[in-house]
Amino acid sequence: MLPLSVLDLSPVPEGADAATALANTVDLAILAEQLGYHRYWLAEHHNMAGIASAATAVVIGRVAAATRTIRVGSGGIMLPNHSPLVIAEQFGTLASLFPNRIDLGLGRAPGTDQLTAQAMRRDLHAAAEHFPQDVIELIRLFEPAQPGQKLRAVPGEGLRVPVFILGSSLFGAQLAAMLGLPFAFASHFAPAQLHEALHIYRTRYEPSERWPQPHAIVAIGAVAAETDAAAELLFTSQQQAVLNLRRGMPGRLPAPDPTFTERLTPMERHALDQWLAYSVVGGPDRVRQRLAAIVAETQADEIIATGQIFDHAARRRSFELLATARDGLALAA
Repeated sequence: MLPLSVLDLSPVPEGADAATALANTVDLAILAEQLGYHRYWLAEHHNMAGIASAATAVVIGRVAAATRTIRVGSGGIMLPNHSPLVIAEQFGTLASLFPNRIDLGLGRAPGTDQLTAQAMRRDLHAAAEHFPQDVIELIRLFEPAQPGQKLRAVPGEGLRVPVFILGSSLFGAQLAAMLGLPFAFASHFAPAQLHEALHIYRTRYEPSERWPQPHAIVAIGAVAAETDAAAELLFTSQQQAVLNLRRGMPGRLPAPDPTFTERLTPMERHALDQWLAYSVVGGPDRVRQRLAAIVAETQADEIIATGQIFDHAARRRSFELLATARDGLALAA
């Protein structure tokens, strides 16, 4: 069966607060484990009123404590915001508390704006340039300590926490291939270079001890409901959020709006279609068909799905229907 995973941004709906969003995250993670999802990843974003997972390692710990078997991790930690040693200690602690269940996905983007980056006291340009070296240093900190080694991650050393490279461009694909690491492409919001990145990753892949074969994860948006029309209405929340973000006006997740698409200009409609091209939106039949088409098109080794849905009950139901679609593909295969 193709592994199907969850990427959760811990969305904060309009009229709600971060406490509600985080409680919904824990509830959805428990459901995802029951439904047989492979991983449950949280994303690092800062100074975003609509995203509650800024303290990503803390949220990962809460989700891991509420579940028993599902892998839990970051999708991702934005490494330019942190020193490799601090991340090694954080994820070494998580891996010590929850053995063989913690993943560390790493991204090169800051996950925020310049003002917020300055508030975190980071030179983002310099930190991004050092991203490959920081990844290598971080991986080394997870290896067993060598005699005389002065810099050690405690907890962390010897735990070999699995590291994944995340990206929305060709850079991440090249780095993941060079280091022999799994690669997750952010096609749920920036799909333009998906196929070229996958080609580079697979053709240039250097086998590693832990990953003798490349492992490509394709991220999708997913909004499933009982009917196509119901799913399309739910999807307008994510469409509004994406457009607001691109306009420089991020906020909490808006409620569904039945007139939203009618008010779009042709340019806005085209842009949304491009940004959200890898979205699975519809009733059970359409979701199964679209999911099968994406898997066939990308030859993904794993699919990770995110769903920005205003109503938590509808979000739960969406992931239930997506799991049913996964099971249907397995039966068909």
